Amino acid sequence: MNSPTIDGFRYRTLPGAGGVDLNVAVAGDGPAVVLLHGFPQTHLMWRHVAAELVTRHTVIVPDLRGYGASDKPAERDPHTYSKRTMAEDILRVARALGHDRFGLVGHDRGALVAVRACLDHPSAIRYLGILDVLPTLDTWEVLHGVDAKVAWHLYLMAQPSGLPEKMITAVAPEFFASFLDAWDTDGSTFPPEVRAHYIDSCVAAVDSIVADYRATAGIDRDMDQLDRDAGTKLTGPVAVISQDWGSRLGFDAAALWRAWAPDLTYQPIRAGHFMAEEKPAEIARFIDDLAARGRD
Repeated sequence: MNSPTIDGFRYRTLPGAGGVDLNVAVAGDGPAVVLLHGFPQTHLMWRHVAAELVTRHTVIVPDLRGYGASDKPAERDPHTYSKRTMAEDILRVARALGHDRFGLVGHDRGALVAVRACLDHPSAIRYLGILDVLPTLDTWEVLHGVDAKVAWHLYLMAQPSGLPEKMITAVAPEFFASFLDAWDTDGSTFPPEVRAHYIDSCVAAVDSIVADYRATAGIDRDMDQLDRDAGTKLTGPVAVISQDWGSRLGFDAAALWRAWAPDLTYQPIRAGHFMAEEKPAEIARFIDDLAARGRD
């Protein structure tokens, strides 16, 4: 499968945790920032934002384990796709490129990995940027009643191994395309070749994607609960940018994040879920502003 690449970036295969290799795009000069993609995407979702940032930052854009051209290890146990393990992947990639401290920005699934990296390795993270997701614990707590149908896929992929993978595989192209279509505000965010790349990449990764989501309903939630009980906070500058779906579902997203992050800024955006591709200039400004707060 030939995959599109980010223009001007060089590609490397770098080791993560437990012998897993990650596909990583790198370019630029200056303080490092790592950009983590969401579902159902790959590192390519950052192509426009990365082009905006590359003159001011060293920009590191990996495919998460289980996605894109990165390795997709079999789910040996809940740790294989825990956000702790996936965060360790990112720390190892950054260090392999010579960066012991770096900024970290994640969208959706990638943001959950970024949060865990900041909780586990606070001294390594200069600043944390979060695009359009809730903390893991709060996600499960705010979904209830008929409103929970908006997150139906979370419940499907939380089921024990076997059945969800078989169900999704039976209609995989339609399953993954449904999210691209439903969450795209005007239907013009994805050029045909990018849309095809996302769908093809996900179809080739059903088992690992389900394992990633299953971890968030199990081991990731348990880890976050331990941190909440211990009073662990996200240290350093933290910024969240999100569409206003909290008001539609009856919760205050800013307040939920502020409970985890004392040094938080929260910014609403008039965009859909795929905001990095829909409004890249605005997301690049968001990252630049956050990076200015995170200078040593």
